[in-house]
Amino acid sequence: MQNQPQPLGLAKPVQGRALRLIQALITATENAGHPSAAGQTGSAPPPHRRRRASPHFTITAQGQTVEFLVLQEQDRTEHVATEKELAEAKKNSWISIPRFDYTPSERLRFVLSGGQPHRASEWADTPGRSLEAQLAEIAQEITLRGEAAERKRLDEIEAARQKRIRWEAAMDEARVQYAEAYRVRHFEAQETAWRHAIRLTEYRDHAPRSGQERSRNVDRLGGSTRGAPRPADTPPRLPDIPEPRADDLRPFLGHWSPYGP
Repeated sequence: MQNQPQPLGLAKPVQGRALRLIQALITATENAGHPSAAGQTGSAPPPHRRRRASPHFTITAQGQTVEFLVLQEQDRTEHVATEKELAEAKKNSWISIPRFDYTPSERLRFVLSGGQPHRASEWADTPGRSLEAQLAEIAQEITLRGEAAERKRLDEIEAARQKRIRWEAAMDEARVQYAEAYRVRHFEAQETAWRHAIRLTEYRDHAPRSGQERSRNVDRLGGSTRGAPRPADTPPRLPDIPEPRADDLRPFLGHWSPYGP
């Protein structure tokens, strides 16, 4: 950062102090096992979007990256309009005279983003407390955000495991229901064939002897009586259940997908 013409986009009177604060924070967090990386160290965001700018540096704790912006506070004073401004505003209705003037101060502010906030997301110099006195809180905030991220990661892993267990149970139940439905359809088809065989058998036993008339009646019944089985000769047969496809199981899965949890 020191090699930048204007490190962090700060004015010269505060550059050295800002770099020492960053060095102290990075040293403390790296001793705790949290690596750091530089960001856009030579830029300063405009005041209206300074909290949305790219980070100056980052520190990562247990997989959670915390981004840092180092900002220079502004002092606000009442603006005293000049004669030129008054004249231009009187001449042109779209010109407005600003109410305040802003000048850079020597106060600094650290803005943190990323992860779950605990203590705060911003630390700044105040009349009763400097940033140097708050560095331990900032370092602790990074650790807390890393621990929260790790707990969240473990919770998500456990939630995914439980979801897969429920999905596998639903798949097992769907296979059972699919097999039962397949057997029902098979037995219904056998029952239809069985009743048809009864009709043909009864007709064979009681139909008139006229060959031409008998042939017409058999055609009307939809089959030949020759070799027609008797019901007692064809007991129900258990079917071989084919391996179900994904779409075969879908009607029995409710809100689950057959392709995974």
